[in-house]
Amino acid sequence: MNAPVILDRRRVLQGGGALIVSFSLGRAFAEEGAPAAAGPKRPGSLATAPYLDSWLRIDSDGRITAFTGKAELGQGFKTAFQQIAEQLDVPFKAIHVVTADTQLTANEGYTAGSHSMQDSGAAILNAAAQVRELLIAEAAKRLDLAGESLKTDNGAVAAPDGRRLTYGELVAADMLHVQAQPQSKLKDPATFKIIGHPVPRVDIPAKVTGGEAYVQDMRLPDMAHARVVRPPSYGAQLVECDSSAVEKLPGVVKIVRDGNFLAVVADKEFQAVKAMNTLAAAAKWKESPNLPKQNDLLNVLTSLPSQDSTILNRSDPSVSGQKTVEATYTRSYQSHGSIGPSCAVAHFVEGAMTVWTHTQGVYPDRQAIAEMLRMQPASVRLIHVEGSGCYGHNGADDVAADAALIARALPGRPVRVQWMREQEHAWEPFGPAMVTKLKASLDADGRIADWNFAVWSNTHSMRPGNAGTLLAAQHMAQAFAVPQPKPLPLPEGGGDRNAIPLYTFANARVVHHFIPAMPLRISAMRGLGAYHNVFSIESFMDELAGLADADPIEFRLRHLEDQRGRDVIEKAAQEFGWKRYQKPQAGRGYGFAFARYKNLAAYCAIASEVEVNRETGRAQLLRAVAAVDSGQVVNPDGLTNQIEGAIMQSMSWTLYESVSFDDTRITSIDWQTYPILRFDAVPDRINVHIINRPGQPFLGSGETGQGPAAASIANAIAHATGKRLRDLPLTRKRIKDAIDA
Repeated sequence: MNAPVILDRRRVLQGGGALIVSFSLGRAFAEEGAPAAAGPKRPGSLATAPYLDSWLRIDSDGRITAFTGKAELGQGFKTAFQQIAEQLDVPFKAIHVVTADTQLTANEGYTAGSHSMQDSGAAILNAAAQVRELLIAEAAKRLDLAGESLKTDNGAVAAPDGRRLTYGELVAADMLHVQAQPQSKLKDPATFKIIGHPVPRVDIPAKVTGGEAYVQDMRLPDMAHARVVRPPSYGAQLVECDSSAVEKLPGVVKIVRDGNFLAVVADKEFQAVKAMNTLAAAAKWKESPNLPKQNDLLNVLTSLPSQDSTILNRSDPSVSGQKTVEATYTRSYQSHGSIGPSCAVAHFVEGAMTVWTHTQGVYPDRQAIAEMLRMQPASVRLIHVEGSGCYGHNGADDVAADAALIARALPGRPVRVQWMREQEHAWEPFGPAMVTKLKASLDADGRIADWNFAVWSNTHSMRPGNAGTLLAAQHMAQAFAVPQPKPLPLPEGGGDRNAIPLYTFANARVVHHFIPAMPLRISAMRGLGAYHNVFSIESFMDELAGLADADPIEFRLRHLEDQRGRDVIEKAAQEFGWKRYQKPQAGRGYGFAFARYKNLAAYCAIASEVEVNRETGRAQLLRAVAAVDSGQVVNPDGLTNQIEGAIMQSMSWTLYESVSFDDTRITSIDWQTYPILRFDAVPDRINVHIINRPGQPFLGSGETGQGPAAASIANAIAHATGKRLRDLPLTRKRIKDAIDA
């Protein structure tokens, strides 16, 4: 992976030998943030980046590039965006997709919350349709024909008399530098040949053949390798470090120290690792015990000061309940558990900093790094390169800051920084611990008459934007303070995401207890609060169904008015072969769960079959059947991948994963102390059934399966054992203890 050559982004780019003259990037990006004219809102991210040339470029030789400010994280959207460009009537392979780059792409903030398709995908879809109309209009003018008589096909506009003008012949400088219209003339979904059909992922070949797929694979000419010596615990102070012996080691180029930030640079990677170990042995730290009791998270969280808000309050005095049940559910801190530890490459040349990073927000991370280095953001460029594993805020932003800080001390030479496994596990921002308390009552007809839900949690995002979110900036001699944590606003929310049920209850109250204090370092993890909130709601729905002597699926449908929600529930039940009061063979159980992610994105229902070994407590997911509705489907294989992956990751969270710590240090620093799903636990079958809605808006689907998968597995375990477990993760020990109780 070599750095792209940028001659002058204001007028031309040099790429593969072709001179690009279609538009002015400088104008597109200088004016992108300008307020748009009043009127109907433009689709997706066109609302904030309205110029068509922010999204599409047509070269003079006819090659086409689609730009997105979103980061490919394994969702497969690069493939989907190539498919979306079918609106231009060009072959799939004619489109090249450029992802998040602060010098080339629109500022789409973070790649998070399942927004890539509905924001960036919608922008490219509508931009492509409008560019097609501009090309037709230009061809009509040149051919002196009515636009209605012209057709587009294979990258050209064709006239009835056989004359053709290619897109490269038609495009002119600044032709696409126009603001998008709110409405686009989209193609009839019935004519699609690429959209809605399975297409092999373009990012997969390099990943399965050992090619250059990730930032971890990057190798630049004369690149140096660096390792950081992290403090042993939060708040530890470096009191002494004699680096003289390290400086004499083979290959060592430089020791970089700034307050509590300590790193070593070497010519070769293993030289850097050996030097890091020697430097770590020489460093002496002062530590303080300030972590809470791991085994008392319920009391720890609920006793911390909180900012309380009622986010749902519905009352109907005419309806009252007769049978009441209460339950408390907890979620431990959890790690992202990225298989590849975080990595970045930085290059500081003539006062300009370039960082290749797997951050999920190149623009916010640029802002934070620029502040940390006390540079102007315009002098800092961040280029997204995929990292080997993460949905959420892991160490990617921190290692990018590490690389930038070290590269500044070594101007002119690229520096690659790779975290070690124990650093990733100990220092990444975790998914926050959570507590939910539920209380509900049933009326005489077995319907929920009264519903009360309360959730306690920290913020679910401490992503960059401020330098104080970065470890390196926190550890510098002139340290940057950690920003004040804030709750994320509804309707998407953070700790309260999906806390409001989609079901209809006569009386309902939901309270969010936002806890500003953060005992452990935390931030965004796939699904944010939705994972635990859906787990809690859907587990409790099963408990209430048992109290009502009702089938779990029939009980859900009894309270659900949303027809698309009903459709995915019925589809999953049908494909699973769910039968009322069906009893599996001994030691097995069936479970079901449903949610609409954020109550505004994709719908997902999952039915599970689980086997529980009563002697060991081991739970094994045997099969899962999911139904999903994410609006119009672009790549069914890609959507299937997302739901399958969500089920697998959620299964790992639900059965295995929990951060451990003592009063001073994080102790789950490897795969033994932080176990994740292994190959021998992979279910035999996961079947995903898609309800396609051609012509309907894209609905975010990347995180829709997390909560339903957890609750479906938990409900199946309860069905198999007759015991209800409410504390995540549902480990062997917890299951065995429940069976023996």
